Amino acid sequence: MAEAMQKTSPMAVVTALGPRGMITLRGDLAASKLKAVCKALTGADIPAAGHATVVKETGLAWMSPDELLIMLPHAEVPAAIAKIDAALKGSHYLAVDVSDARAVFRVCGSGAREVMGKLCPVDLHPDQFAPGQFRRTRMGQIAAAFWMRDAATFEVVCFRSVADYAFDLLTVSAKAGPVGYY
Repeated sequence: MAEAMQKTSPMAVVTALGPRGMITLRGDLAASKLKAVCKALTGADIPAAGHATVVKETGLAWMSPDELLIMLPHAEVPAAIAKIDAALKGSHYLAVDVSDARAVFRVCGSGAREVMGKLCPVDLHPDQFAPGQFRRTRMGQIAAAFWMRDAATFEVVCFRSVADYAFDLLTVSAKAGPVGYY
């Protein structure tokens, strides 16, 4: 997939973002060493279940009771993994660079909830899904995860192998009429 592709429709702008550094970190999320290294790398505290804290390209997303997705600028990943290894030495953990296996998209605009609501089995009503919340789910026929940056912006992560399909799915969903629920 070409980097930084973008499609604009009346409902939303869908953008395929460039490479983003991503580290899957598995371990005891309550451990003080793990909390400290995550804070040092991202400036963010461990998010609550079902939440993400992301500023620009940097942040943390709660993936499961023992897993975080650490997001950083792509070039910073090798040094970040070295810092994690040093900080958690002797602990039971796993830190893996998954940057090249993932693609990231942004869906923004007044109809962003409508676009995502057509594709994912998640209640995206503003009373149920707000900025800072995070979901792992299905988007059409593929696994995906997404979070809200603000009231009109979603970021979506999927496997790079299905990036073209994901981009097409998002852009087609943005063209059609609204669901009318949001």
